[in-house]
Amino acid sequence: MVRKKVDDRVRTLIENGVQSRHRSLLVLVGDHGKDQVVNLHYILSRTQVKARPSVLWCYKKELGFSTHRKKRMRQIKRNVQRGLHDPDKDDPFDLFISSTNIRWCYYKETHRILGQTFGMCVLQDFEALTPNLLARTVETVEGGGLVVLLLQSVTSLRQLYTMAMDVHARFRTEAHGDVLARFNERFILSLADCRTCLVLDDELNVLPISTKSRALVAGPGVDQGAIGAAEAALSDLKESVAEMQPLGALVSLARTVDQAKAVISFLEAVQDKALRTTVSLTASRGRGKSAAVGLCLAGAVAFGYSNIFVTAPSPENLETVFDFVKRGLVALKYQEHLDFEVVQAGHHRQGPQGGLDARATVRISVFRQHRQVIQYIAPHEHEKLSQAELVAVDEAAAIPLPLVKRLLGPYLVFLSSTVTGYEGTGRSLSLKLVAQLREQQGRAMAGMRKLKEVTLETPIRYAAGDPIERWLYAVLCLDAQISKHRIVSSLPPASACQLYQVDRDALFSYHKVSEAFLQRVMALYTAAHYKNQPNDLQLLSDAPAHRLFVLLGPPGSSSSPDALPDVLCVIQVALEGRISQASVQASLARGHRASGDLIPWTMSQQFQDADFAKLSGARVVRIATHPDAQRLGYGTRALTLLLEHYAGKMSPAPAVAVEVSDGAPREGSEGEDEAEEGEVKSKKSQLRDERLRPRQELPPLLVPLDKLKGRERLHWVGSSFGLTESLLNFWARAGMRLVYLRQTANDLTGEHTAIMLRALSTEGLEGEAVAGDWLAAFAEDTLRRLVSLLSFEFREQLGTALDLAILNNVREGLAPPGPPITAKQLGYLLIPRDLERLHLYARNLADYHLITDLLPTLARVYFLRMLPASVHLSRLMEAILVGLGLRHRTVDQLARELGIEGDQILALFNKIVRKIGASMKEIGGQQEVAGVSAVSGKGMTHGPSKAPKKDQASVESRKNKGAAELNGSHAEKKRKLLEEERGEPPALLSIDPAQERSRDKEKKKKKKDTTAVHAQTKSPSVEHDVISAVEFKKGTSPVVSPKKKDKKQKKHKKDSD
Repeated sequence: MVRKKVDDRVRTLIENGVQSRHRSLLVLVGDHGKDQVVNLHYILSRTQVKARPSVLWCYKKELGFSTHRKKRMRQIKRNVQRGLHDPDKDDPFDLFISSTNIRWCYYKETHRILGQTFGMCVLQDFEALTPNLLARTVETVEGGGLVVLLLQSVTSLRQLYTMAMDVHARFRTEAHGDVLARFNERFILSLADCRTCLVLDDELNVLPISTKSRALVAGPGVDQGAIGAAEAALSDLKESVAEMQPLGALVSLARTVDQAKAVISFLEAVQDKALRTTVSLTASRGRGKSAAVGLCLAGAVAFGYSNIFVTAPSPENLETVFDFVKRGLVALKYQEHLDFEVVQAGHHRQGPQGGLDARATVRISVFRQHRQVIQYIAPHEHEKLSQAELVAVDEAAAIPLPLVKRLLGPYLVFLSSTVTGYEGTGRSLSLKLVAQLREQQGRAMAGMRKLKEVTLETPIRYAAGDPIERWLYAVLCLDAQISKHRIVSSLPPASACQLYQVDRDALFSYHKVSEAFLQRVMALYTAAHYKNQPNDLQLLSDAPAHRLFVLLGPPGSSSSPDALPDVLCVIQVALEGRISQASVQASLARGHRASGDLIPWTMSQQFQDADFAKLSGARVVRIATHPDAQRLGYGTRALTLLLEHYAGKMSPAPAVAVEVSDGAPREGSEGEDEAEEGEVKSKKSQLRDERLRPRQELPPLLVPLDKLKGRERLHWVGSSFGLTESLLNFWARAGMRLVYLRQTANDLTGEHTAIMLRALSTEGLEGEAVAGDWLAAFAEDTLRRLVSLLSFEFREQLGTALDLAILNNVREGLAPPGPPITAKQLGYLLIPRDLERLHLYARNLADYHLITDLLPTLARVYFLRMLPASVHLSRLMEAILVGLGLRHRTVDQLARELGIEGDQILALFNKIVRKIGASMKEIGGQQEVAGVSAVSGKGMTHGPSKAPKKDQASVESRKNKGAAELNGSHAEKKRKLLEEERGEPPALLSIDPAQERSRDKEKKKKKKDTTAVHAQTKSPSVEHDVISAVEFKKGTSPVVSPKKKDKKQKKHKKDSD
C-alpha cells in the first residue's frame, strides 16, 4: 500500500478543535470516502487523550458493506480464494468496524438518538439528507468531534446544485413538476463561510472552495492553570452550597453556572413539595438539560419522593437522564446493588445491530430506607400517573402538545424542551403551553398550576462560540429571532402599503442582502407561533408550486434609506388544482392520494367530486404579521391585495430597489470559465481547481404584482389551518367560508384541521366555464354534516361558542333559503304528540326533561333553515340551542361554559321553544289540529257505542258538522292569537298580580263558552282536544278536572239516549 502524506491543514483543524472543544466539519467528495473515515477517526483518537471516540453512522437503506462479523469473514475468505485479499495483512476498515463503538442508524430512525452524544458522526447518501436530519445528527456531536459528510463522485461541485433529492418527489404536483434545487446551491456555498469546515476529495486533498483554510494555523495550547471568569464563578457557587446536603453534592457535578443554578431551582421546588407546580427548563441544543434533570431526580430520591416517573419520545432518549441519576446517587453515597439497582429492557430496533443489543434503562429502584422507584413510561400512558409524586418530561418539544397537557396533574412536573433545535413543536410548546401556565399564574386563581421558568445559555456539549453551531443556525435559520429585526420607524397606514412577490432565485442565492432578508422572513414565522422546522425552509426554496409575498410600506418609510425595507406581513402561497379528471377518478378508485394539492384532493375525497380538482386555486400556507404591527390591519390588507391579484385586478405598486448582485466580480469568479475549460481536463484536476461563488446575474428580489410575467388567474383561494376561534374569525373577515372540518385532531397540536375557501371572479378567465355556485353547494353539504357531527368527535374538543361561529360562517356562504318546510315534511320529524309536549313546556306546564328527546330535532330544523325567515334567535339563544341540541350538554355544563346561571338558560330556552313551536303551529295549520284530534280520538275511546245502528249515522253526522263549525271559528281565533303571541311574548320570570286576576276572570268566561260549544257537538273525543287547543292559545290550562269530566260524560250519555 502506497503511503501518502495528509495535508497539514486536516491535522491542524482536528487538533485545534480538540483543544478548543469546537466541532469540525469535513466534506469528502468521491466514491472511496468511506475508506478515509478510518484515517480521520485514527487522527481524532490520537489527538484526544481519552478512549476511542464513539461513532454515529447514518444512512438511507444500503451501507454498501456488511457490518455483521460472520458475513465479513465469509466475504474475506472468498476474496482470499480469488486472490483479491492478502490474509497476512489486516484490512484497516475491518479493524475499524470491529474495534470501534459504532451506532448504525437509518435516517428514518434518527429520532431515537435524541439526548445522546457521540465523538464522530458520518452522514452518507446525500440525496436522502434533509434539513431536519442534518440538524438532528450534527447536534449530537460533542466538542472536539468530527462531522463527516460523504458525497458521491462528481466532476464539479455545481452538479450538486441540480441533484435530485429524495424529498423533491413530495414537492412535485401534476401541474408543477419542475423542481429547482435552490437549497443545495445555498448549502454548498455556505460551506465556504464556515471556518472549521474543509471540503476534501477521497484522497484528502483540500478543494479550493475551502477559502477559510488558507488562514488555518495551529492554535495556542490551552493554559490549564488559568481559570476563566465563568469557571471562577462556578467554583464560588459550588463552595457556597458545599455544606448544604444533598444540594452541595449534586451541584458539584454541574459543568456550568447556568446548569448549577438550574439544579438549585429544581431542588427548591422538590424541597417545597408543593403540588401543581411546573418547572420549565428551556435551552438550545447541548446545554445540559438532560443532565440537570437527572441530577434533580437523584435529589428527589434524597428528599424522600417514592413514585417518580420519567417520559420521553423513546427510552433511548433518556440515556443521559438515567446516567446522571446514577451519578447523582453515587455522589449522595448510594451504592449500586446495595442501595439501588438499574433495570434495562430490550426493545426492537431495526438496523444492522438491532435485536438483543438494543437495550435501554427503563427503571431505577432504590431500597435504602423505603421503596423508591424512578420509572419510565410512554408519553401516552398518562393514566398510570394516579400515584405519582414527580413527573419529568425530557425532550418535551418532541412530544405532541396534547399528550404533554395530559401529563400535567396534581404533582410536581419538570418540563425540559429544546426551543431552537430542529423540533417542529419546540417553539409551539414554549409559546403555547408555557404561555397558558404563565397566564394562569398571573391571574393567581385558586387551584391553578404554579410556574417556574429556567433557561440555559452556556453550551456544555461543546465550548461557547462553536463555529459549526453558528454555521448550522445560519444556514437553517434556526436562530431567527424577531428581537433582532424590530421596527424603529413610524408605521405607515395599511391602505398605503403594497404587496410584492419575492423572487426565490434571488432570495436563496446566498448573497449578503438576500440572507438578511431571508432571516427577517423566518423571524416573522417564528414570532407567529408557527410550528417551524428546518424542512420548511427547503419546502419554501425548492417546491415549484410555492410563492412568497411580502407587504411593505411606501418607499422611504424604512428606518434608514440604505437599510432593507421593514417587512410588515409575509404570505406563503401554494398553487393547487388543475388536476385531470382521469387522475382524480383513478386515485379515488384506489383510495390513494398524490402528494401536494392538499385542498383539491381533500375536497374530492370528502365530497366525491372530480370536477373541483380541475379548478385552479391557491392555498395560503402561512401568513404572519410583524409583532410590532399586529392588529393594525396589515394582515387583512395583505390578504385583500392577494385576492385582488389572483382575481385579475391590477393594482400598480411602486418599485422597491433592493440590489442583490454585487456588480463587481469577486476574486475567483473566473470559475465559470474554468468549468467550461474543464471539459478537456481530467475529473480530478477540474474538481481541485474549481472555485465556487454566488451568481452575479440575478433578478430583482422584490417584484410588484403588476410587473409579474405571466400573471396567474385562479378560481379560488383557500386556507387549511388548525381551527381556533381567532383564526376562524380572521379568515371569515376575508370572505372565506368553511367547507371541511377534520373529525380527528392533529397529533401535534390537538386541533382539528379546517379548510376555508373563497370563490374568485372568473370573468375573462381562460379555460372551462364553472357551472353554478359550487361554493354554496359545498357549504350546504358541510352544514348538514356539521349539524350531525357536533355531538360526536367535536363534542369535547370544540366549545359552544366556536361551534356557533362555525355554523354561522357556513350559513353565510349558502344561497338564499328556499320555501320553509311543509306540514307533510314536518310530520316526518315530529308527531302531533311531540308538538303537544312542546306546547305544554312553552306554557311552563311540563318539565324540561319531558322534551329533552326533541332538542336535536329542534336544533336541526332551525340551523338547517327549515323554518320561515321570520324566525330569528339572538346569538345567546343560538348558543343555548347549539349546546343543548347539537352538543348534547346538560344545563349545568352549559351554564359553566357560557358563564351564566342555569335558570337563565332555561328561561331563554323556553322562549326558544315558544318561537319555534309557534312557527311549527303556523306551518301545520288546520292539518295539525286535525291530526292531534285523530290521534287523541284513538287513544281516548270509551268502548263501543250503545246507540242503535240506525241512529249512529245521524249522531256521527251531527259530530262532523259540529266539529267543522268549531274548526272554522277556531282557525280564525288561532290566527289572531298567533299574531298577538309573536308580537309580545308573555314574561316568564315576573307576573303582575292585576294581570293574574284579570286572567282568572277570563279563564272562567272561556270555560263557560267552551262547555256550551261541547254541548252542541256532543263528542267526547273532540272535546278534550278542542279544549287543549283553545285554552293553550288563550293562556289557560288544558287540564280538565275529573269531577267536571264525569259530569260532562254523563250529560253526553243522556243526550245520546
